[in-house]
Amino acid sequence: MQKLMLLGDEAIAQGALDAGLSGVYAYPGTPSTEITEYIQKSKQAIEGNVHRTWSANEKTAMEAAIGMSYAGKRALVCMKHVGLNVAADAFINSAITGANGGLVIVGADDPSMHSSQNEQDSRFYGKFSFMPILEPSNQQEAYDLIFYAFELSEKMNVPVLFRITTRLAHSRAAVARRDSMVQKKGCLPKNLRQYVLLPAIARKQYTELLEKQPQLEQMGIDSGNNRYIDGNDKHLGIITTGIAYNYLLENYPDRKIPHPVLKITQYPVPIKLIEKLATECKTIMCLEEGFPFVEEQLKGYLSKGLTIKGRLDGTLPRTGELNPNHVAAALGLQNTLGSPIPAIVKGRPPKLCDGCPHTDSYIALNEAIASYGKGRVFADIGCYTLAALPPLEAINSCVDMGASITMAKGAADAGIVPAVAVIGDSTFTHSGMTALLDAIIDKSPITVLILDNATTGMTGGQASHALGRLEQIVLGLGVEPEHLHVVKPLRKNHDEMVKIYKKELEYQGVSVIIPRRECIQTLNKRMRAKFATK
Repeated sequence: MQKLMLLGDEAIAQGALDAGLSGVYAYPGTPSTEITEYIQKSKQAIEGNVHRTWSANEKTAMEAAIGMSYAGKRALVCMKHVGLNVAADAFINSAITGANGGLVIVGADDPSMHSSQNEQDSRFYGKFSFMPILEPSNQQEAYDLIFYAFELSEKMNVPVLFRITTRLAHSRAAVARRDSMVQKKGCLPKNLRQYVLLPAIARKQYTELLEKQPQLEQMGIDSGNNRYIDGNDKHLGIITTGIAYNYLLENYPDRKIPHPVLKITQYPVPIKLIEKLATECKTIMCLEEGFPFVEEQLKGYLSKGLTIKGRLDGTLPRTGELNPNHVAAALGLQNTLGSPIPAIVKGRPPKLCDGCPHTDSYIALNEAIASYGKGRVFADIGCYTLAALPPLEAINSCVDMGASITMAKGAADAGIVPAVAVIGDSTFTHSGMTALLDAIIDKSPITVLILDNATTGMTGGQASHALGRLEQIVLGLGVEPEHLHVVKPLRKNHDEMVKIYKKELEYQGVSVIIPRRECIQTLNKRMRAKFATK
């Protein structure tokens, strides 16, 4: 059996390909990005003509995958946790439409906010929509569970949420492959009204979805995904989910845990196994990465008189990532955290790359807007968000994808004029176009900077949907041609840029300025590749 050293993300990607995947749909978002990138580079995917191009955003990715499932083929959708917010409308309704071909949605959560604006637990979306959830504890499990996820989706005619977290996504281990399956031939749904969510149809299918829940719970037990592991010391019972099981094992080098352990990998939560644990143990400790998802449910399922420990009672930290040391402290074991790292090097905040085109754009903006005072620049999600920090200190917001334009519009509606929105080229086609349309319809006095570096820079230089079409989009939405400018952000063009910025800041309507210069990182990669071929 072939073994590969794979990241968790790569194990999911290879598992999907080996399970007969026909299409992956995604927008780049750490820690999920490498799933799609792996498939894009895979010889297996290329030979199998697997769909593998990026989508404009997570909602369009989700909807396209639903379409592939409708056609009877297996589809994978990948996004980070905040991307699931964008896809939520289609995601939640897909539980009611059901699936035809297998449909699996990977939600990659980012506890501790390594590259995100919030902590969030995607399992709540699964519970909210009554969708089964799978949560692997290691790379091999991630690979194997993808096969099961597609089978579960097709057997029960429901999409499946596949939840991972940063440490699993970005750590590497040996993974044993299975024999590859051929792609499904495809077929239309037996019920051609299945995807028509008119109220009369939706009510019926929602009832059917609810009726599936006991069977889905039992399948989690029968499959072995949810396991009760007995232990001799029953003064404490432990519930673990996902990667938290590994953190528990790391505190017992011989892998012999003295307490009964309920390992949850599949949801809905296995109430029967929880009740078994509760009858044997008076105290239950809940170890889970992310929110106290299972822990909160325990209080509803279990009778009074039990002590429940976890994130809610302070036994474990309420925020941030779980780790083996947290688990050791909770269990009263030796904490092996060690001494703090000595402050040999002073901590430095992140900054824009040397030579980044955004730097020149912000220097010009800071000078142009200085006479109006601070607090007028609304930014978005991307590399350019780093301009909030010294030395630029040029922006005043970063909320969600596309929010810069609409926040600037709202501020202008409240009397902050001029107001400036700063958004990247990829983020603009992700969520900024409709925001710009709102501003155009209202003739809002805002100036929009679309920082065009010809890529999706923050997540590693993926292709941008805006490439070569920004001006047409902006003009098509209704911006007046005389108030659309394209500039090249270089220090030698500083005076010209300031002049254009100042002119448009005075305009009592919507103006768009596109500072355009290639990302310094993609330029370096391109030049290295060019010289390597000579």
